[in-house]
Amino acid sequence: MQAVVMAGGEGSRLRPLTINRPKPMVSIVNKPCLGHIFDLLQRHGINDAFVTLQYLASQIQDSFGDGGAIGMRLKYSVEESPLGTGGSVRQIGDALDDTFIVISGDALTDIDLTKVIAFHRERKAAVTLTLYHVANPLEYGVVITGEDGRISKFLEKPSWGEVFSDTINTGIYVIEPRVLERYKPGEAFDFSKDLFPALLAEGEPLYGYIASGYWTDVGSISEYARANADLLQGRLTAAPLGRELLPGVFTSGDVEIDESAKITGPVFLGNGVKVGPHVEIVGPTVLRDYVTVDVGAVVDRSIVWRNSYIGERAELHGTIVGRQCALKSRVSLEEGSVIGDHCIVNENARVRSQVKIWPDKQIESGAVVGASLIWGAQGRRALFGRFGVTGIVNIDLTPEFVARLGAAYASTLAQGATITMNRDQHRSSRMLKRGLMSGIVSAGVHVADVLQAPLPIGRFHTRRIGAAGGVHVRVSPFDARVCDVKFFDRQALDMDKTQERKVETIFFREDLRRVSYEDVGRIYESPRVGAAYSDAFLAEVARRPCAPQMRLAPTTAPDSICLSGQIFTCARTRACSPMTEWSPTTLPSSSTTRDLRAHCLPTIAPCSSERSPM
Repeated sequence: MQAVVMAGGEGSRLRPLTINRPKPMVSIVNKPCLGHIFDLLQRHGINDAFVTLQYLASQIQDSFGDGGAIGMRLKYSVEESPLGTGGSVRQIGDALDDTFIVISGDALTDIDLTKVIAFHRERKAAVTLTLYHVANPLEYGVVITGEDGRISKFLEKPSWGEVFSDTINTGIYVIEPRVLERYKPGEAFDFSKDLFPALLAEGEPLYGYIASGYWTDVGSISEYARANADLLQGRLTAAPLGRELLPGVFTSGDVEIDESAKITGPVFLGNGVKVGPHVEIVGPTVLRDYVTVDVGAVVDRSIVWRNSYIGERAELHGTIVGRQCALKSRVSLEEGSVIGDHCIVNENARVRSQVKIWPDKQIESGAVVGASLIWGAQGRRALFGRFGVTGIVNIDLTPEFVARLGAAYASTLAQGATITMNRDQHRSSRMLKRGLMSGIVSAGVHVADVLQAPLPIGRFHTRRIGAAGGVHVRVSPFDARVCDVKFFDRQALDMDKTQERKVETIFFREDLRRVSYEDVGRIYESPRVGAAYSDAFLAEVARRPCAPQMRLAPTTAPDSICLSGQIFTCARTRACSPMTEWSPTTLPSSSTTRDLRAHCLPTIAPCSSERSPM
């Protein structure tokens, strides 16, 4: 038997979760709602399906393809304009030449489809509607049947004064293709409002099968949260959620959980989830792939979509957080609040109960949000701070962010100009530097790459080659999660406020210069810059006969020496020369100079424990 899966829903009552995705692609625990429907069909031996699409159709097509990866054979029918539930099925045309089943792609159910199909065939029905008892029938079509299941009356979405039954239409139908022939392909009509009343009036055998099991329409935020909780709590038959890591705690991949964290199930942890020290997670809770929960945070009965960050001592109670969100330290999200995709909620902010934040918003530090934020993007007002552009790696400073930052910076320079770039030894700095470099060359600016080197060497090389400026990327000495991106001018001094504002203006307006493929900037390595720096340093010392006495002494590290407040690290694993004093009358010996040049290079660390003013 073939199936037709209705997956064109926009999901307006699920906003802001459906701003960036169609309703059937909203995830329930470990997969999209539509994925659970495909699982159900396969459990009942149905592997061929047509999927009707309309809103953001390409997302579903790209996600499931031809169905081979999940054991299905899928074909798609895309509506250019809404055709109604019946019209979307009729558009498939003559491909439906035998009895078929219609099912919604945005409901969660374990109804026994095999029994529904058998009932349809036993009654020789033209159409069989699958019915279900619910406590509140106002949002559904209400149906009355006789003892044999034949439908005598139904009403689509009644008011309380019109309610005559708690038996509702689930949107699961078994249909004989002949009943669609009264409509032409491309003609708009609805099953419940048009086709079924007409069949009933004509005396066609229209039956209702009252199903047991589990069924819910994932049509609102509260129903969505309940569907996740029900699946976690095992209230319906479904494919396994993954391996059980702890009692009631399931995972679909590798996770990191600190031994001091407390997790009370049922909880689902996606692949790559990190749970930090003293975190408390209370189920039913879902943390999708690559969610990070930082020190001391509390996540209580909440759903957090993939790639989101929960900061230190943040508290989430009965909330939903969209994809790629950043909730900073001590953020509080109250019961029923919803945060859309790509939002940033800054330190100590509070989002009140039932408030919805639309995607791409930023909540200021300490703000109390008591009403939903829909229009306008409250983005960061400034890029630059005391230490340049700073932020948490892959939260504030992402590859796409720094690529745009690099393009904005390069757009303030003349096309064909050259700047220097260098970084510290951390791989986060390397990642961000490469992103910056991509943006810079896209605006037609060349890069003299000093590779891994401390900031003083970058400044030195900028003046040495007459570059238009320079960029240095380093991990913050205060927080290993944070990186600093420092910009300096052609004099190798920190970029002034005027230049910073120019970069910010271009960045926020997205007025980025894009050059032709022939004018993309070049990237070339700058060799032996460290040696040139040490030569220049020693030459400057020798040039100043009136300089005060300077001391060259080993540091506590066996491979480093300290020279006038600047660390020099030996390239070989041995100590440098013993303490040597330099004075206006006693310049460093040639052997000491050769030893420095041959074996020592400056590093980023200053001698004292204070932060360097570099």
